[in-house]
Amino acid sequence: MSLPKTLAEDVARNLVMVAQLIDEDPEQAYAYSRIALRLASRVAAVREAAGFAAYATQKYAEALAEFRAARRMTGSVDLWPVMADCERGLGRPERAMAMAGEPEVQKLDKAGQVEMRLVAAGARRDMGQIDAAIVTLQGPELAAHSVQPWTARLRYAYADALLSAGREDEAREWFGKTVEADKDGATDASDRLAELDGVEFVDAMADDGADSADDDTDDTVGPEDVEGSADSDGAGGKDADAR
Repeated sequence: MSLPKTLAEDVARNLVMVAQLIDEDPEQAYAYSRIALRLASRVAAVREAAGFAAYATQKYAEALAEFRAARRMTGSVDLWPVMADCERGLGRPERAMAMAGEPEVQKLDKAGQVEMRLVAAGARRDMGQIDAAIVTLQGPELAAHSVQPWTARLRYAYADALLSAGREDEAREWFGKTVEADKDGATDASDRLAELDGVEFVDAMADDGADSADDDTDDTVGPEDVEGSADSDGAGGKDADAR
């Protein structure tokens, strides 16, 4: 709203592209965020989008700078957990832990507090404190029967920490609970659970392809077939396999 109409539309288009691409093509999303930043660096939403794009491409120092700028502009604490995670990305887990104890955490909503707990547990693991990480993840949100947007990720982190601590039976239980909560398949909990249970997946399509290839080798190629063989690779040859 603070920008002239034409400029606002240009900035908005770039922000839309950031949102659309950040999961599938973070580098391209980052490129769009830089354009938006060049056009409107004094808009908090632009600084926040630029921060998330940098975060997605593991440019943690740049992401942290953008998040700090957005926070100064808005006064909001919503970005506090991801700022702490940037500190982890920069190899400073002790700073992330310090942020987990700051008063800003109490101002976060429930989702933000759970996110902060996940970051703090990750920082504990970074410092080799696996048992402390497990304790950090415990709480009413973990034990709750209701499924919230954060439930699957919280259970997954807990299961993974248990497994790292050698508590395999408990890890299996919590990976199972993660699968129950993860309706969108946001985690690979089902694969982790299968791995613990010794289940191996076989690609049936690959087997069928191998059988077909074996059948093809039994065919005799006569001179009349040689003329057309130069085009046989086509889109199904080496380039297609590479794709």
